This record gives sequence, structure tokens and C-alpha cells, in this order.
Amino acid sequence: IITRDYILHEHPDVVINIVDSTNLERNLYLTVQLVELGTQGVVALNMMDEAKAKGITLNLQVFEQLLNMPVVETIGNRCEGIDSLLDRLLEVTESNKFEGGKIQINYGQEIEEEITKIQKLIPTNGDETGKLPSRWIAIKLLENDQTIKDGVRKNNPDAKDILNQAEESSRHIEKIFNDDSEVLVADRRYGFVSGLLHEVHHQRTLDRVTSSDRIDKIMTNRVLGIPIFFAILWLMFQTTFTVGAFPAQWLSTGINILAGFISNILPDGLFQDLIVNGIIGGVGGVLVYLPNILILFFFISLFEDTGYLARVAFLMDRIMHLAGLHGKSFIPMIMGFGCNIPAIMAARTLENRSDRILTILINPLISCSARLPVYVLLAGAFFGAKAGSVIFSIYIFGIVLSVIMGRIFRKTIFRGESAPFVMELPPYRAPLVRSLLIHMWDKGFIFLKKIGGVILGASIIIWALAAFPRNINSQYDHKIEDLRDRYKSKIEHSATIEEKEELTAEKNRKIKRLVKLKDSDRIKNSYIGRIGRFAEPILLPLGINWKGGVALITGVAAKEIVVSTFGVLYQVDPEDREKNNSLQRQLRKDMTPLSALAFMLFTLIYIPCLGTLAVMYRELGGWKWTLFGLSYSLVLAWTVAFIVYQGGRLLGGF
Repeated sequence: IITRDYILHEHPDVVINIVDSTNLERNLYLTVQLVELGTQGVVALNMMDEAKAKGITLNLQVFEQLLNMPVVETIGNRCEGIDSLLDRLLEVTESNKFEGGKIQINYGQEIEEEITKIQKLIPTNGDETGKLPSRWIAIKLLENDQTIKDGVRKNNPDAKDILNQAEESSRHIEKIFNDDSEVLVADRRYGFVSGLLHEVHHQRTLDRVTSSDRIDKIMTNRVLGIPIFFAILWLMFQTTFTVGAFPAQWLSTGINILAGFISNILPDGLFQDLIVNGIIGGVGGVLVYLPNILILFFFISLFEDTGYLARVAFLMDRIMHLAGLHGKSFIPMIMGFGCNIPAIMAARTLENRSDRILTILINPLISCSARLPVYVLLAGAFFGAKAGSVIFSIYIFGIVLSVIMGRIFRKTIFRGESAPFVMELPPYRAPLVRSLLIHMWDKGFIFLKKIGGVILGASIIIWALAAFPRNINSQYDHKIEDLRDRYKSKIEHSATIEEKEELTAEKNRKIKRLVKLKDSDRIKNSYIGRIGRFAEPILLPLGINWKGGVALITGVAAKEIVVSTFGVLYQVDPEDREKNNSLQRQLRKDMTPLSALAFMLFTLIYIPCLGTLAVMYRELGGWKWTLFGLSYSLVLAWTVAFIVYQGGRLLGGF
């Protein structure tokens, strides 16, 4: 419909119709529709290397005569046949040899008679643009095409007579053939395709069992398929954490050196604090996880390009049926590993409205890449060598939880059976390195844009809320001055140089401790500290203090901001900045492995980001289901985190 409407309204001079040479019968249906519309075009028979490997040969000369279109063999991923395609494109535009409208499909005597009856009532030029053939409009009316009906109703004074004749003709055809007129029209088109292929298509008898079939005997096996999938997922997250840790460490070191350098060249004050703790601490805290993000998207691209993603949907069909859905719903869900926004939009492909709503409601439970920096930060801080397995477990928990919630919703709110599921499994293909790198760069660039936009702005706002008011802890200044005065006298009256150095070091340690207490107390009593302490009573049963509460609140804007908020709130001493994982060391002072796990699970489940909420509002058609999704996820997040934290404490904690 999108293709058709573009051609109707934009009137392109020529259309390149790319078809899969290995599956011509299904792919040529669109080609036939273009022929009926009178579109001038070129047919690109793509993936000819795979077609020839299957023993397929095509008579291009007869092909062109039957379609009245140039036909060119191409191999897209090798850029083969592109020059020939462009040459034939010019031939179409510069000559009348392939003028559109010369080929008509015969629908049989009974249907043709009804097409003629409708066509006689339609003006020669069927709409206001004068571009649509009246025969094509008549056929679309027999197909019960609502868009064309609306166009006829709007643009023709005799619309009532035309539509009445179309309905009468449809009833007449259905009475004769005992089937819907639109089904019969489609059947005749496929009949034309079948006849065309009989003339131009030849396939040698080869081994029916292809290499893809052999691989699928293992990868889609009823017993082995799902364990293999989970093993691949484990490998993906283990690699994301372990391999990504090295470049992330280099980035972290560079950012810490930069922060130390800025601290040394700028005088103490608000501006230095903004640059070092606000911008570098906030933005830099997220930037270090860029390598992990790139590795994650490398694997997702690998799944897509090899054809394994379609197998995953097939494998998960049985599991998704437990949620009252089918494997087609799992495609938007696995897309959620990258980002929930396009994943929710992908739910449009589901035909059943209740399936769409249900898939959208449970999709945010699939952990997106924006949550990955939170997991890497906390898992790295508290679980060491097991961090990759912990991250893998959280992702699997999200999948399991989405199935459970889908089952509950299907049994209570969305009663009924899900639509049947049929899908095509494409052959396995060797991925192109260029394609993988482009996909990684695209996603990495989006991440960098978010860092330079949303996260930078949020970091500055969070810093400002944490920096003001400034006059709430002057008692620490008095204590520091008193301490200096006391030690000044002691140092002056000390007998030896060693004693003076020892007293000076002792004085500096105590002053440093007071400065840290001052900063901690200042942030706690700042505007953002007050917000955090307001939410703290709700989150303390989950092992989350006020700083974690602030991070979760700001994370509603974008989940990466959770990390940048920690970077701002846990202000690291300039002397410690060049020490690796300084933020993780600070977090270990306030959290335990159990509370960190509860925090990660809360981050997984609670309110999705504002972008996701906006897309949910649009795709769900209003606030009703959007607010329901927001509310249930918040309650579910608190409940799960509470069970994990309090249950863990009862069992002895860790």
C-alpha cells in the first residue's frame, strides 16, 4: 500500500522493482500489480548467485516480452549488474519501447465482464490527476480496496453508481465461484505469474537438502534449538562485557586524565565544578560504555544478516504461545535488545489488534541497549568475573517476565486466541563485514548524538540541582579553619622535620575527610538531594538509597542518564580520578551486591524512557493503555526488586 500510494501520488518516471530470484512466484505478485497500474519500470532479478546455486536459469528475453519491462540480473551485495541496471533504466526513460499499459491480465470471462461494467461508469481518466487507468480502478473496487473507494467517492460525481455496480459485481462473482472477489482476483494474478514462470523459469534437479536445511536440523531442533539460542545470548553478553572492558577502560582512563587536567588548570569554584563534575563526570561516565554498545549491536546485526533472527522467532513461537502470543511477536521483542522505540513500532506488523497492544505493553520489559551501561557499571562493581553472566541473567529474566506478564494479561484483559503464525525462513547467508560495520556505526552515532544532546543537558541540570543552594553547610568551613589553626600551632612548635611532616599529613587527611563530609552533606541537602530523600522511604525496602532514587527518577528521560547521575552525585576526588573504576569504588560504599542486583532489576522493569512512552502513546492510540503500561511496570518493578532484596536478606544475602 505504501509503495502503491507513492507511485499514485508522486508519479515517478520509472520504478526499479527488485525481486528475489530464488522465490519468484511470491515476489512477482508486486511486479504484476505494477504492470496493471501501467508503471514504467525495470525488474532487477537480485540474488542471482543463490538462484544459480539452486540450479535456476531464466530466459530474460521472453521474461521482458511477457512483462513489457526490461529484466536485469543483479547480485546486490557484490554490486554486480548495477551498470546494466542503470543502462536499461535510461533505455526506459529515453524510448517508448517499454511504454506502460500494454500488458493486461485476463481474469476470465465472468470477472472480465464485471470489470467492463464497472469500467464503463468510470471516466476515462479515473481520478482528478488524470493518471489512473479506469480498468485498474475497476479491479481495485472488486478487491474491496477502501482507499480507492474513498477516492472514487471524493472525485467522481457518479460515485454512487460506480460503487453500487462494484458491490453488485462482487456479489455476482462470489455467487458464481463461491469465494470472495478479492481472493479470486489475487488467484488470477498468481495464475499469470505461474504461467509466466512456466515460460521463462527452469530449475535443474539438485540435492533437495540445502546447507541451510542441514544447519536448521541443529539450530531449530525442538530439543536443542532453544538451549543453543540461550548459549549464543550468553556468549553475546559475556563478550560485550569482557571484550568491551578493555576499550572502556582506556576511555575511562583518558576521561579521568582530562578531568584531572581541567581541575589543575581551572581555579576552584562553580565553573570548575560544572566542567569537572557536571559535564565530564556526567557525560564521560556514559561515554565509556560506547564500546559495549558497539559490541552488542555487532551481534544483533550478525543475527539479522545471517538469517538467524528469523530462526529465533520460529524457536520462540512455542514459548510465546505461553503468553498467548506467537513467534511473530518475538521479532519486535528481540529488536528491543537494541531499542524499545523501533521495537514497539514493529508491532504494527501484527494483524490482530489485541496482539499488537499486548506486545507493546510487554515490550519495555525487554532490556534495551540504553540500560546496558547501568548493568555494566553495577555488575562490574559488585560481581567481578561473573559480571557477564549476571548481565545475561537480567536479559533472560526480562524475556521470562514478559512471557509471564503476557500470560496474565491474555487470561485477564485480552481474552481469546492469538492469530496463527506463518513465516518464511530465509537461507543462511555469510554476513558482509561492511554491512556489520555500517550498522554498528549507525547505532554508535545515535548513541553519541544522545550523549551530546539529552545526556549533556540532563547532566548540567542534575549538576545544578546538586550544586544549589550553596549556603547550607558553612559549619564545615568553620571546622576546617579551626583544624588548620590547631595544627598550625602544633607544626610551629614541633621539634623535628619528620614530626612536622607527620603533623602536616595528619592535618591534610582530616581536612580531606571534612571536605568529603561537606560535599556529601551539601549534595544531600541540595535540591536534588531533597528530591531523593522524598523518594527514599519508598525505595529503602529495595536497598536503594536517596542517590539511587535520584538516578532512577532522572533515568525516566533516558536510561543512560542513570549512569551520568551517579557520576555527578558520587563526585570523585581529583586525586583519585586517574585511579581506575573510581565511580565503582564509590558505589561499593553505599550498595551491596544484593541491593545492586535489586537496582538493576528495577532499572530493567520500571517506567520506560520518555521516547518510548511517546511512541507507546502514538501506537496505542491514546493515554489509556499508555498510562496502564506505565503504572503496571512501576508496580511490577517495585515488587520484583522488593522480593529479590528482602528475600536475599532472609536467605543470608550476598
